[in-house]
Amino acid sequence: MFDGLISSIGSFLQLGGPVVAILLVLSVFAVALILLKFMQFQRERVGRHGRSNRALHAWFHHNQGEARSMLANARSPLEETLATTMRLAAAKADKGAIEDEISRLALGRLHDLQRGFRALDAIAQVAPLLGLFGTVLGMIEAFQRLQEAGNSVDPSLLAGGIWVALLTTACGLAVAMPVSLLLTWFETRIENERVAIETMTATVLSHASIEKAEEQATSADAGAPRLVTGESYAH
Repeated sequence: MFDGLISSIGSFLQLGGPVVAILLVLSVFAVALILLKFMQFQRERVGRHGRSNRALHAWFHHNQGEARSMLANARSPLEETLATTMRLAAAKADKGAIEDEISRLALGRLHDLQRGFRALDAIAQVAPLLGLFGTVLGMIEAFQRLQEAGNSVDPSLLAGGIWVALLTTACGLAVAMPVSLLLTWFETRIENERVAIETMTATVLSHASIEKAEEQATSADAGAPRLVTGESYAH
């Protein structure tokens, strides 16, 4: 069975020529890269926001210790940035410093998730062009054979050359379309992660700012001098 598969691939490459061989190499590289990205997204829990939502709910109900313990083993960019925001907010850090730290952390994690996207995008764009290039070369070869045949033109010779030439275009499209779709899916997941980071961390900071303002107002009321009434002087 394995020998038959190798033989089929060899005959297919011989029929399609070097362009199909290049497309085959690109497809193998694309599949390997896509599998690596799938494993990375699964390992780092990209798009899985259940734990972060529960931690945020606990934070709003003044269970800060429980909220931070939920995110103790943070793996996703959202969980890590949210845990950092809660830690710094609990330490009464400056809001601007917290935002700078969160931006730095989120940018690094999301950039790491985007590694390999340029290669996938290049394959999605180059594969159809390579297929078209192979088709043009095949058509040129077919018409050269037609010219060499002179008056004794065999229609099957021209038809055979044309379908072999179109084979490279089909291969190029077969490589480009799934790669383009999966790349769009990866980019959507990362965009959703970025939006979740922005909204959840902003919510924690807003809540911390409100609590800080309430504490300052309470402290100001406690430190304000009391009015002394005439009855007090009488005593």
